[in-house]
Amino acid sequence: LFFSQTQDEIRRTRLLLQNSGKTLSEPIQNHQTKQAFLLSLSSVHPDTDKIIPVLFRPPAFLPISLPLVIASSLQLQAKQTFFCQFVFHTYTTGFTLLNGNGTAKAEEYSLQEKQIIYGVGAISYAACIGAFPLVFMNRYTLKSSLTQLVVKKLLPAPLLGLMSAFTVVMVRSPEFENGIEVMDRTGKVVGLSQKAGEKAVKETALSRAALFGTTFFLPPVLMHFVERVKLAKTPRALASVRMLVITSVLAGMLPVSLSMFPQCGEV
Repeated sequence: LFFSQTQDEIRRTRLLLQNSGKTLSEPIQNHQTKQAFLLSLSSVHPDTDKIIPVLFRPPAFLPISLPLVIASSLQLQAKQTFFCQFVFHTYTTGFTLLNGNGTAKAEEYSLQEKQIIYGVGAISYAACIGAFPLVFMNRYTLKSSLTQLVVKKLLPAPLLGLMSAFTVVMVRSPEFENGIEVMDRTGKVVGLSQKAGEKAVKETALSRAALFGTTFFLPPVLMHFVERVKLAKTPRALASVRMLVITSVLAGMLPVSLSMFPQCGEV
């Protein structure tokens, strides 16, 4: 697995790529060079050339976010929901921050501190919004079946999708405030573009909203039919089927969300 490689192994593969003299636009015939390219793409930030921490590399996204999604979808008590969603948004925001585009003005002021402050604020706000329907329901003792349906079945998906997009916009706001580097067709950096930064953040936010919004929306719908046809007859079997459904939806939606927009855009 690419996210289990050590920093020494990653540096050796980067050296191999430099010595090979190839670019990503050239066909790669050598198996060792091809593996080095894949490892570099999954472990090294393309703008800063810094090694991405193991837990925040793309190959680690699914196995780490899956249990957080399952825990966040339980909708038990307001405090537990807040905690689960706080941890969930903390991980996804950290992933977004460490894999976002580099900004050219990072050395002129404390950009990282600004992003961290924005990130903490966005995470706290998103977790509060996720738990608010349960707080509201408990505060006013609304226990009707319609209220339970709205609060526990209908609201979580759009709220999580919107909050996932919101945290992306907040933590990557310096990209459209300061602009990101743009290149010509030969790969030469020709300047900064706020329009490109805005486009990159918008596309990432939309793909993240689609990923987690769908992952929260589809499983309850599918589980409704599972319960009606009585495929799982015991609570334990029902819980196992539910986890399998969430896993399948998240694993299926991940490549779909990544392919919604091209990796390299044009302005």
